[in-house]
Amino acid sequence: MVLKSMAATTCDLCLFSHFGVDGSPRVHFKTRDVGIRAVNRGLSTNRKTLKRRLGINIRAIVQENLERSKRTDAYPLGLDVVSEGELREKGFMGLRKTKLVCTIGPACCALEDLEKLALGGMNVARLNMCHGTREWHLDVISKIKKLKRERNFSISVMIDTEGSQIHVVDHGAPSSVKVEDGSIWLFTAEQSKSYRPFTVQASFEGFSEGTEVGDELVIDGGMACFVVVEKTGSDLHCKCTDPGLFLPGAKFSFWRNGKLVRRNYKLSTLSTKDWADIDFGVSAEVDYFALSFVNDTDSIRHLKKYLSTKTAKPIKVLAKIESLESLYNLEDIVQASDGIMVARGDLGVEIPLEQIPIVQESITCISRHLNKPVIVASQLLESMVEYPTPTRAEVADVSEAVRQYADALMLSGESAIGSYGQKALAVLDMASSRMESWSRAENRQTHLNTRQLGLSLPDRIAEQICNCAVEMANNLGVDAIFVFTRHGHMASLLSRNRPNPPIFAFTSDNNTRMALNLQWGVVPLLVDLSDDAESNILKSIGLMKSKGLIRQGDMVLVVSDVTPTPTTPLSLQSLQVKAII
Repeated sequence: MVLKSMAATTCDLCLFSHFGVDGSPRVHFKTRDVGIRAVNRGLSTNRKTLKRRLGINIRAIVQENLERSKRTDAYPLGLDVVSEGELREKGFMGLRKTKLVCTIGPACCALEDLEKLALGGMNVARLNMCHGTREWHLDVISKIKKLKRERNFSISVMIDTEGSQIHVVDHGAPSSVKVEDGSIWLFTAEQSKSYRPFTVQASFEGFSEGTEVGDELVIDGGMACFVVVEKTGSDLHCKCTDPGLFLPGAKFSFWRNGKLVRRNYKLSTLSTKDWADIDFGVSAEVDYFALSFVNDTDSIRHLKKYLSTKTAKPIKVLAKIESLESLYNLEDIVQASDGIMVARGDLGVEIPLEQIPIVQESITCISRHLNKPVIVASQLLESMVEYPTPTRAEVADVSEAVRQYADALMLSGESAIGSYGQKALAVLDMASSRMESWSRAENRQTHLNTRQLGLSLPDRIAEQICNCAVEMANNLGVDAIFVFTRHGHMASLLSRNRPNPPIFAFTSDNNTRMALNLQWGVVPLLVDLSDDAESNILKSIGLMKSKGLIRQGDMVLVVSDVTPTPTTPLSLQSLQVKAII
């Protein structure tokens, strides 16, 4: 079926059927010159019904040029070793679709520990620039690159900037310190070379502006609480009212009568240190920057413009939602960024705790509507920093994020400093897979709505093709969706519809492959793509079949945005959808 737009964009919906249990192709048909309305959005069938209606057995192999497909051993299959192993063991529907992000710290920075995390399903390694030296981070990045090069892992690297939020510089101890009930502490911006007990140095000279005696000072969202008993200049004398742990680099906030004290510090989102860390990340060729304490779109646009002048690599910029101001500008921030991180720990400091669940769901929904990957982060399995098993409430929290169709889940302290990082990763993997299976059984994806994003006719056609392709894949019960893409756009449009089958994204661009590691349900493969769509299909089917990853009876739906002119703007590229049965 061919659809031609007024903008000369050709969208090709072709159905190839190749049957016969003896291995010989029997049928080959194409129906052309039928508009897009020929796709029946109300279609509901299954594989057995399809077989019965066609009167033939289904087999996933292209009949044209079978001899060409036999020569695919000359081409490497750029599928990472973990996905290949899971596909062999569990089949298409057994692949986990929710992506997993691990924060790398002293507990997991050794090469063997990184390899265990990779084998456990880590898709993205996060480096928090609040901790460690740049030399340490570079060593970790080098180890990850070694694993990718020698062991065929597909792991993206994310740098998380520190940001300009006010935090504790020093509290007199190299690690956490226990705060006792009733103890009096001095909070000051004054630097001291010598150790002063019960003294906390803040990172910003005006940290106490707007505070009053009687205000509550909350450490890290409630790890410990104080009340201001005396204010002398910019110094605060505070009495501990809720004892707890005081961690290095802890953040604090002030509350009055149950409400956050709003103050205008006029701090820039990116500090001098952040810009130096960004230059470091560019030189280390990382894949993502996660921008801390984003309140509006200015910092995102500024960083993107800066990156365009520093490197040809399309490094993605994610915005961390962790302040009340960011919620006021949420949709604009999502549109300006390449993805979102729901930083629930810092966000929970600024909004009432009971609002966190609904805010998380709202951010996740808006991000999916606007086709931006979203990571749910902070305290998912916090107890596993110290204990080998999670609480049941934590598992329920993880499952709820999966039920909301978040693209990715993130471990923070659980992997960075915890004793059971690999077990925590296994819990995420297990809970995600189980909830995804339940969602498929309940047919929940049929209730998802998508917002029209494209303004031009070609872009709207691209969206409609992906929407229809996912509905066809779900209704026909296909085993997988193959998408051939140079920049990942069609893969992301398919992903936002959250289809039942996994999406295998074939691309010849390694940057695209790394970017797709955050997209829900997408398994990126690095392959050589030609300008001939038929050749790409034959090659990929042949490669998968030669590896034993496609079996007789499998059904695959194919989408392609690869055109003979890679320099053509995306809105003018041709789009193809092919169902290979």
